[in-house]
Amino acid sequence: MYGPSRFARRALGAGAALALAFLLCAGGRVKAVEPRMLVPVGHTVGIKLFSRGVVVVKLTDGGTPARECGLRTGDVIVKCGGDAVTSTEQFQSLLQRNGGGASNLQIDRAGDSVTLSVEPAQNDQGVYCIGAWVRDSMAGIGTMTWYDPATGVFGALGHGVTDTDTALLMPFSNGSILPSTVKAVKRGEAGSAGELRGDFDLAGDLGPLYANTGSGIFGTLEEAPQAGAALPTGTALPGPATILANVQGDQVEEYDIEILKVASASADGRDLVLSVIDPALLEATGGIVQGMSGSPILQNGTLVGAVTHVLLNDPTKGYGILIDRMLEAAGTEQSV
Repeated sequence: MYGPSRFARRALGAGAALALAFLLCAGGRVKAVEPRMLVPVGHTVGIKLFSRGVVVVKLTDGGTPARECGLRTGDVIVKCGGDAVTSTEQFQSLLQRNGGGASNLQIDRAGDSVTLSVEPAQNDQGVYCIGAWVRDSMAGIGTMTWYDPATGVFGALGHGVTDTDTALLMPFSNGSILPSTVKAVKRGEAGSAGELRGDFDLAGDLGPLYANTGSGIFGTLEEAPQAGAALPTGTALPGPATILANVQGDQVEEYDIEILKVASASADGRDLVLSVIDPALLEATGGIVQGMSGSPILQNGTLVGAVTHVLLNDPTKGYGILIDRMLEAAGTEQSV
Protein backbone atom coordinates (compact mmCIF):
# COMPACT_ATOMS: atom_id res chain seq x y z
CA MET A 1 0.00 0.00 0.00
CA TYR A 2 1.16 3.50 -0.76
CA GLY A 3 -0.12 6.76 0.61
CA PRO A 4 -0.80 9.46 1.43
CA SER A 5 -0.40 11.43 -1.81
CA ARG A 6 3.04 12.61 -2.87
CA PHE A 7 2.78 15.87 -0.92
CA ALA A 8 1.20 16.00 2.52
CA ARG A 9 0.27 19.68 2.93
CA ARG A 10 -0.07 21.46 6.25
CA ALA A 11 0.74 24.56 8.20
CA LEU A 12 4.12 23.94 9.75
CA GLY A 13 4.89 24.70 13.34
CA ALA A 14 3.68 26.98 15.99
CA GLY A 15 0.23 25.60 15.87
CA ALA A 16 2.10 22.42 16.50
CA ALA A 17 0.42 21.72 19.78
CA LEU A 18 2.55 20.38 22.59
CA ALA A 19 0.24 17.41 22.94
CA LEU A 20 1.49 16.22 19.53
CA ALA A 21 5.12 16.13 20.69
CA PHE A 22 5.84 18.04 17.50
CA LEU A 23 9.31 19.44 18.08
CA LEU A 24 12.66 17.76 18.29
CA CYS A 25 15.54 20.07 19.17
CA ALA A 26 19.29 19.61 19.61
CA GLY A 27 20.20 19.19 23.26
CA GLY A 28 22.86 20.78 25.39
CA ARG A 29 23.90 24.33 25.97
CA VAL A 30 24.01 26.89 23.19
CA LYS A 31 27.52 28.10 22.52
CA ALA A 32 28.23 31.78 23.06
CA VAL A 33 28.34 33.62 19.75
CA GLU A 34 29.35 37.05 18.60
CA PRO A 35 26.49 39.28 17.49
CA ARG A 36 25.66 38.81 13.82
CA MET A 37 23.85 41.19 11.49
CA LEU A 38 20.74 39.39 10.26
CA VAL A 39 17.63 40.63 8.48
CA PRO A 40 14.51 39.64 10.48
CA VAL A 41 11.92 38.57 7.88
CA GLY A 42 8.61 37.38 9.38
CA HIS A 43 6.95 36.53 6.05
CA THR A 44 5.33 33.17 5.40
CA VAL A 45 6.88 30.86 2.83
CA GLY A 46 5.72 27.65 1.25
CA ILE A 47 8.00 24.75 2.08
CA LYS A 48 8.46 21.50 0.20
CA LEU A 49 10.80 18.84 1.43
CA PHE A 50 11.75 15.45 0.03
CA SER A 51 12.93 12.69 2.34
CA ARG A 52 16.01 10.53 2.00
CA GLY A 53 14.36 7.19 1.29
CA VAL A 54 10.70 6.66 2.23
CA VAL A 55 9.29 6.91 5.75
CA VAL A 56 7.05 4.12 7.06
CA VAL A 57 4.08 6.00 8.54
CA LYS A 58 1.68 3.10 9.17
CA LEU A 59 1.53 -0.69 9.04
CA THR A 60 -1.70 -2.37 7.95
CA ASP A 61 -3.34 -4.81 10.32
CA GLY A 62 -2.87 -8.57 10.18
CA GLY A 63 -0.02 -10.83 9.21
CA THR A 64 1.42 -8.67 6.45
CA PRO A 65 4.91 -9.07 4.94
CA ALA A 66 5.94 -5.77 6.58
CA ARG A 67 5.01 -7.00 10.07
CA GLU A 68 6.46 -10.46 9.51
CA CYS A 69 9.85 -9.08 8.45
CA GLY A 70 10.04 -6.74 11.47
CA LEU A 71 9.39 -3.38 9.80
CA ARG A 72 8.29 -0.65 12.24
CA THR A 73 6.50 2.66 12.04
CA GLY A 74 9.11 5.41 11.78
CA ASP A 75 11.60 3.25 9.88
CA VAL A 76 13.14 4.86 6.80
CA ILE A 77 13.57 2.50 3.85
CA VAL A 78 16.73 3.65 2.06
CA LYS A 79 17.44 0.64 -0.18
CA CYS A 80 15.40 -2.20 -1.70
CA GLY A 81 17.23 -5.13 -3.26
CA GLY A 82 20.43 -3.09 -3.27
CA ASP A 83 18.90 -0.12 -5.13
CA ALA A 84 18.59 3.28 -3.45
CA VAL A 85 14.96 4.21 -2.74
CA THR A 86 14.17 7.72 -3.97
CA SER A 87 10.35 7.98 -3.91
CA THR A 88 7.18 6.08 -3.12
CA GLU A 89 6.55 5.42 -6.81
CA GLN A 90 10.08 4.15 -7.39
CA PHE A 91 9.87 1.90 -4.30
CA GLN A 92 6.66 0.41 -5.66
CA SER A 93 8.40 -0.24 -8.99
CA LEU A 94 11.26 -2.01 -7.21
CA LEU A 95 8.79 -4.30 -5.44
CA GLN A 96 7.08 -5.13 -8.75
CA ARG A 97 10.43 -5.87 -10.37
CA ASN A 98 11.43 -8.26 -7.60
CA GLY A 99 8.00 -9.92 -7.48
CA GLY A 100 7.22 -12.36 -4.69
CA GLY A 101 10.83 -13.29 -4.05
CA ALA A 102 12.62 -12.16 -0.91
CA SER A 103 14.08 -8.66 -1.10
CA ASN A 104 16.51 -7.09 1.32
CA LEU A 105 15.42 -3.74 2.74
CA GLN A 106 18.07 -1.47 4.19
CA ILE A 107 16.46 0.51 6.99
CA ASP A 108 17.52 3.60 8.90
CA ARG A 109 16.03 3.05 12.36
CA ALA A 110 16.71 6.01 14.66
CA GLY A 111 20.20 6.39 13.20
CA ASP A 112 21.03 2.68 13.15
CA SER A 113 21.30 0.69 9.91
CA VAL A 114 19.14 -2.44 9.89
CA THR A 115 18.70 -4.99 7.09
CA LEU A 116 15.40 -6.87 6.80
CA SER A 117 14.28 -9.55 4.36
CA VAL A 118 10.71 -9.15 3.06
CA GLU A 119 8.62 -11.31 0.73
CA PRO A 120 5.94 -9.14 -0.92
CA ALA A 121 2.47 -10.57 -1.48
CA GLN A 122 0.10 -9.86 -4.35
CA ASN A 123 -3.12 -7.98 -3.63
CA ASP A 124 -6.45 -8.49 -5.40
CA GLN A 125 -5.22 -6.38 -8.33
CA GLY A 126 -2.08 -8.48 -8.74
CA VAL A 127 0.19 -5.76 -7.37
CA TYR A 128 3.02 -6.82 -5.05
CA CYS A 129 2.70 -5.08 -1.67
CA ILE A 130 4.24 -5.39 1.78
CA GLY A 131 1.42 -3.84 3.85
CA ALA A 132 3.00 -0.50 4.74
CA TRP A 133 2.03 3.10 4.11
CA VAL A 134 5.06 5.16 3.16
CA ARG A 135 5.75 8.85 2.55
CA ASP A 136 8.52 10.60 0.63
CA SER A 137 7.69 14.31 0.99
CA MET A 138 5.95 17.06 2.92
CA ALA A 139 4.67 20.48 1.95
CA GLY A 140 3.19 23.29 3.99
CA ILE A 141 3.48 26.87 5.18
CA GLY A 142 5.79 28.34 7.80
CA THR A 143 7.59 31.61 8.49
CA MET A 144 11.08 32.69 7.50
CA THR A 145 12.92 33.95 10.56
CA TRP A 146 16.09 35.56 9.28
CA TYR A 147 18.28 36.14 6.27
CA ASP A 148 22.05 36.64 6.42
CA PRO A 149 23.03 39.19 3.74
CA ALA A 150 26.71 38.26 4.12
CA THR A 151 26.22 34.60 3.17
CA GLY A 152 22.77 34.32 1.56
CA VAL A 153 21.74 31.79 4.21
CA PHE A 154 18.24 31.89 5.70
CA GLY A 155 16.60 30.14 8.63
CA ALA A 156 12.91 29.35 9.10
CA LEU A 157 10.42 27.62 11.43
CA GLY A 158 12.66 27.35 14.51
CA HIS A 159 12.02 23.60 14.49
CA GLY A 160 12.21 20.84 11.94
CA VAL A 161 9.65 19.54 9.47
CA THR A 162 8.22 16.38 11.02
CA ASP A 163 6.06 13.62 9.64
CA THR A 164 2.39 14.18 10.45
CA ASP A 165 1.80 10.56 11.47
CA THR A 166 4.96 9.61 13.34
CA ALA A 167 5.92 13.10 14.67
CA LEU A 168 9.53 12.23 13.75
CA LEU A 169 11.91 14.56 11.93
CA MET A 170 11.69 13.94 8.19
CA PRO A 171 15.03 12.54 6.91
CA PHE A 172 16.32 15.21 4.55
CA SER A 173 17.25 14.72 0.91
CA ASN A 174 16.40 18.06 -0.69
CA GLY A 175 13.79 20.78 -0.71
CA SER A 176 13.06 24.43 -1.35
CA ILE A 177 10.98 27.40 -0.26
CA LEU A 178 8.19 28.96 -2.32
CA PRO A 179 6.39 32.31 -2.37
CA SER A 180 3.33 32.28 -0.12
CA THR A 181 0.32 34.49 0.57
CA VAL A 182 -1.95 34.16 3.63
CA LYS A 183 -5.57 33.84 2.51
CA ALA A 184 -7.36 33.09 5.77
CA VAL A 185 -6.80 32.37 9.46
CA LYS A 186 -8.37 29.72 11.64
CA ARG A 187 -8.27 31.35 15.08
CA GLY A 188 -6.75 29.39 17.92
CA GLU A 189 -8.95 28.45 20.87
CA ALA A 190 -8.36 26.53 24.07
CA GLY A 191 -8.05 22.86 23.08
CA SER A 192 -7.96 23.60 19.34
CA ALA A 193 -4.87 24.90 17.55
CA GLY A 194 -5.48 27.53 14.88
CA GLU A 195 -3.63 27.87 11.60
CA LEU A 196 -2.71 30.18 8.77
CA ARG A 197 -4.21 29.12 5.46
CA GLY A 198 -2.36 30.23 2.38
CA ASP A 199 -1.53 29.61 -1.23
CA PHE A 200 1.84 28.65 -2.65
CA ASP A 201 3.04 27.45 -6.01
CA LEU A 202 4.90 24.13 -5.85
CA ALA A 203 6.74 25.08 -9.05
CA GLY A 204 7.84 28.56 -7.90
CA ASP A 205 11.08 27.81 -6.07
CA LEU A 206 12.73 30.80 -4.38
CA GLY A 207 15.77 28.99 -3.02
CA PRO A 208 17.01 25.53 -2.04
CA LEU A 209 17.09 24.04 1.44
CA TYR A 210 20.23 22.36 2.72
CA ALA A 211 19.14 21.10 6.16
CA ASN A 212 16.11 20.01 8.16
CA THR A 213 17.06 20.09 11.85
CA GLY A 214 15.34 20.12 15.20
CA SER A 215 16.18 23.84 15.46
CA GLY A 216 14.91 24.94 12.06
CA ILE A 217 15.17 24.47 8.33
CA PHE A 218 17.97 26.25 6.47
CA GLY A 219 18.75 27.17 2.91
CA THR A 220 20.12 29.83 0.60
CA LEU A 221 18.69 32.67 -1.46
CA GLU A 222 20.31 34.46 -4.38
CA GLU A 223 18.42 37.67 -3.61
CA ALA A 224 17.47 39.21 -0.29
CA PRO A 225 13.80 38.90 0.67
CA GLN A 226 11.72 42.04 0.87
CA ALA A 227 12.33 42.90 4.51
CA GLY A 228 13.75 45.63 6.69
CA ALA A 229 17.28 46.47 7.72
CA ALA A 230 19.67 44.00 9.33
CA LEU A 231 19.76 43.92 13.12
CA PRO A 232 22.37 42.48 15.48
CA THR A 233 21.56 39.25 17.26
CA GLY A 234 21.06 39.62 20.98
CA THR A 235 20.36 37.88 24.27
CA ALA A 236 16.73 37.35 25.24
CA LEU A 237 15.62 38.62 28.65
CA PRO A 238 12.30 38.41 30.50
CA GLY A 239 10.24 41.46 29.63
CA PRO A 240 8.55 43.25 26.71
CA ALA A 241 9.41 42.17 23.16
CA THR A 242 7.81 42.03 19.71
CA ILE A 243 7.37 39.52 16.92
CA LEU A 244 7.14 40.01 13.17
CA ALA A 245 4.28 38.00 11.70
CA ASN A 246 2.44 37.67 8.40
CA VAL A 247 -1.17 36.81 9.20
CA GLN A 248 -2.91 38.53 6.30
CA GLY A 249 -2.02 38.64 2.61
CA ASP A 250 1.60 39.71 2.10
CA GLN A 251 1.65 42.13 5.01
CA VAL A 252 4.23 41.69 7.80
CA GLU A 253 3.36 43.52 11.03
CA GLU A 254 5.09 43.95 14.39
CA TYR A 255 3.11 42.75 17.40
CA ASP A 256 3.72 43.10 21.15
CA ILE A 257 4.52 40.05 23.26
CA GLU A 258 6.01 39.42 26.70
CA ILE A 259 8.91 37.05 27.31
CA LEU A 260 7.88 35.41 30.57
CA LYS A 261 10.85 33.10 31.05
CA VAL A 262 14.24 32.28 29.51
CA ALA A 263 15.56 28.73 29.89
CA SER A 264 18.70 28.57 27.74
CA ALA A 265 19.50 24.97 28.74
CA SER A 266 16.28 23.66 27.16
CA ALA A 267 16.75 20.69 24.87
CA ASP A 268 13.42 20.70 23.02
CA GLY A 269 12.86 24.12 21.51
CA ARG A 270 11.27 25.66 24.58
CA ASP A 271 14.01 28.16 25.41
CA LEU A 272 11.55 31.02 25.80
CA VAL A 273 8.08 31.17 27.34
CA LEU A 274 6.00 33.76 25.47
CA SER A 275 2.71 35.57 25.96
CA VAL A 276 0.93 37.45 23.16
CA ILE A 277 -0.41 40.74 24.51
CA ASP A 278 -1.08 42.68 21.29
CA PRO A 279 -4.85 43.29 20.88
CA ALA A 280 -4.64 43.31 17.07
CA LEU A 281 -2.93 39.91 16.90
CA LEU A 282 -5.24 38.42 19.52
CA GLU A 283 -8.21 39.62 17.47
CA ALA A 284 -6.81 38.23 14.21
CA THR A 285 -5.50 34.85 15.35
CA GLY A 286 -6.37 34.29 19.01
CA GLY A 287 -2.64 34.19 19.74
CA ILE A 288 -0.09 31.81 18.22
CA VAL A 289 -1.27 29.55 15.40
CA GLN A 290 0.24 27.03 13.01
CA GLY A 291 2.21 28.73 10.26
CA MET A 292 3.50 31.46 12.61
CA SER A 293 6.32 29.13 13.63
CA GLY A 294 9.55 30.94 12.80
CA SER A 295 8.20 34.45 13.42
CA PRO A 296 11.26 36.45 14.57
CA ILE A 297 11.35 37.75 18.15
CA LEU A 298 12.83 41.25 18.58
CA GLN A 299 13.91 42.84 21.83
CA ASN A 300 15.85 46.03 22.54
CA GLY A 301 16.73 46.49 18.86
CA THR A 302 18.13 42.98 18.47
CA LEU A 303 16.97 39.65 17.02
CA VAL A 304 16.78 37.21 19.93
CA GLY A 305 14.80 34.19 18.75
CA ALA A 306 11.79 32.73 16.93
CA VAL A 307 8.33 31.49 17.86
CA THR A 308 8.04 27.67 17.89
CA HIS A 309 5.12 26.18 19.89
CA VAL A 310 1.68 27.14 21.07
CA LEU A 311 0.14 25.96 24.32
CA LEU A 312 -2.86 23.88 23.32
CA ASN A 313 -4.91 24.92 26.34
CA ASP A 314 -4.04 28.62 25.96
CA PRO A 315 -3.19 29.89 22.45
CA THR A 316 -2.17 33.28 23.82
CA LYS A 317 0.96 31.60 25.19
CA GLY A 318 3.68 29.51 23.66
CA TYR A 319 7.39 28.93 23.32
CA GLY A 320 10.33 30.19 21.34
CA ILE A 321 13.85 29.17 20.41
CA LEU A 322 16.95 31.30 21.02
CA ILE A 323 18.55 32.78 17.91
CA ASP A 324 21.96 31.36 18.91
CA ARG A 325 20.50 27.85 18.80
CA MET A 326 19.20 28.41 15.29
CA LEU A 327 22.54 29.79 14.14
CA GLU A 328 24.36 26.83 15.65
CA ALA A 329 22.07 24.41 13.79
CA ALA A 330 22.54 26.38 10.56
CA GLY A 331 26.29 25.96 10.81
CA THR A 332 26.91 29.71 10.90
CA GLU A 333 27.88 30.18 14.53
CA GLN A 334 31.10 31.97 15.50
CA SER A 335 32.53 30.69 18.74
CA VAL A 336 34.09 33.14 21.20
